Amino acid sequence: MIFLPVIIGISLSIVLYLSQSSQDHSEEIDVNSLIDIETSQDIESKKIMLESYIWKDDQTFKSKLPSDVQYFYTDKKFDDFQNVERIDRIYVKMNYDVDSTAYMFFPKNPNNELLIYHQGHRGDITFGKSTIEFFLNKGYTILAFSMPLIGENSKPIVHIDELDENLFLDSHDKLRFLESSTFSPIKFFLEPIYVSLNYIESEFNFSSYNFIGISGGGWTAVVYSSFDDRISKTISVAGSLPFYLRTSPENFGDYEQKIPEFYDIANYLELYIMSAYGFDRGLLQIFNEFDPCCFSGTEYVSYENIIKNKISKLKSGTFKIELDKTNKEHSISSSSLQKSLIFLKNSID
Repeated sequence: MIFLPVIIGISLSIVLYLSQSSQDHSEEIDVNSLIDIETSQDIESKKIMLESYIWKDDQTFKSKLPSDVQYFYTDKKFDDFQNVERIDRIYVKMNYDVDSTAYMFFPKNPNNELLIYHQGHRGDITFGKSTIEFFLNKGYTILAFSMPLIGENSKPIVHIDELDENLFLDSHDKLRFLESSTFSPIKFFLEPIYVSLNYIESEFNFSSYNFIGISGGGWTAVVYSSFDDRISKTISVAGSLPFYLRTSPENFGDYEQKIPEFYDIANYLELYIMSAYGFDRGLLQIFNEFDPCCFSGTEYVSYENIIKNKISKLKSGTFKIELDKTNKEHSISSSSLQKSLIFLKNSID
């Protein structure tokens, strides 16, 4: 078997793209000039363009259903959950034999609200058990995802036709080799959620769909809710910063966080607005001030009020940022869980 003899690092074009975005200090950046959203029509236009980039004008994802659903699934990893009525396992297969396995946890005393939980790069959803159990105990039905190529999700070997070589997909940065005029691998991060919600819409009658994610899962939460209005409230913990604030290598992110063509359509500031905008919709960003992984500190202050003002002018939705000053891990602390719960429970005009 032949494996692609390349260095899977940050390409020169990406380095230039990031460095050009962050070459000035944040206080010298005119943040408003980076935002090309003034009206709801601007948001709708960007949603259409994002979907077109992700799915290359293939609209079948809007009606696609999971490849398989296993009802009343048993798994020893979750035997210690006290408030679970049942677990279903949702399987979605995609291009290149990349797949996604999600778990749907039903609480014994449901509040009729669905909360999507998305784990980050650290591993599978077992790393988020404390978050899942916290919200299960509050009555939320949980739909839990791991990132592509992580945990139970497949790591296939694919053939790169242009190079006539095989490539083992064991990291997100390798996905860039699948990019073409007819396919974008960023769909691997987003299609499983869309397809699972299609199924859930057809089988259940939840009063709302909400989203919380940590790290890469926080990135996923923002990007996904930016174009799917089915999501009401979104919570991103240590998930992303705009490019002009990514001055440290630990903040550059994997392939999916730095695709120039994608972020030319909607940059991070615009994605925040799109996720926060709409009736009974909102975005809460939580940062750990002393996060050892990424997105630490308080640099978000350079855009916080600007995004809030944009949402205020659009007259629909809400945007908030919370700083966790005590958590020194790359995680969702008990304090952040409580703040997230308050955000989910509060009504939004």
